[in-house]
Amino acid sequence: MFKPSRTKKDSNLLTLGVLILLAAIILLPLLVVFLTSFSQGQTTQSVLPQNGWSLSNYRDAWGRGKFLLAFANSTLVALTVTSFQIITSALAGYALARLKFRGRELLLLIVLATLVIPFQLLVIPVFLVLKWGHLINTYWALILPTAANGFGIFLLRQYFKSIPIELEEAAAIDGASRLQILWQVMLPLARPALVTLFLFTFIGEWNDLFKPLVFTTRPELRTVQLALAEFQEQFTNNWPLLMAAVTIATVPVMLLFLIGQRQFIRGIATTGIKN
Repeated sequence: MFKPSRTKKDSNLLTLGVLILLAAIILLPLLVVFLTSFSQGQTTQSVLPQNGWSLSNYRDAWGRGKFLLAFANSTLVALTVTSFQIITSALAGYALARLKFRGRELLLLIVLATLVIPFQLLVIPVFLVLKWGHLINTYWALILPTAANGFGIFLLRQYFKSIPIELEEAAAIDGASRLQILWQVMLPLARPALVTLFLFTFIGEWNDLFKPLVFTTRPELRTVQLALAEFQEQFTNNWPLLMAAVTIATVPVMLLFLIGQRQFIRGIATTGIKN
């Protein structure tokens, strides 16, 4: 039986050690935030609770920050934007991957070019368009500017190209239309890429502060990040209360990522691989 050489074992141990070190560096700030949130006292900056563990910071942060409304707004906006992006990315990605038409490569280059343009550079024309459509201070002002995304189009286009075309040809022989092939054949096979796009989009929208800050002024449209920013201004010196608010805003997306991490890793690893 083949036995790994000592050099290979040492290399594997070194790789494991480096990964553990990097994971510790990444997780240490989160651990500090989590532990500090249980401390009692308004000005303490100690990592470990000095006067016992308490959940009162979470109760106070939830009530003072009015996070219930902010959670509802962020969830609505994030789910709506994610749904729009999945639909637009699936349709455009499939067209660029399978349909042959004049200007397809140029269109793909234009889609890729949008990835290098920061949204902040487009904020003035986007604001003017939203104002012209009387959409400022509405949910649509938070949804429409990112309803389509070049990254999602490119991601699904690459994944669709990795699916054998023989499956589509078999469905076409059975009389399926293009939309039926996309819905019944391609999308079920592209589930890892769809989950990846869902996670990227949902987490990005959940953590977005720029759009709510620029396009809305009504308190009833506050999102989680905007509520957290306002909360930070009010309780700058109350570290335990502030860390509790940060934990409240972070836990939902962390749980979402943990649930979909397997499909996320698979979607990233297999995108662009041709059979």
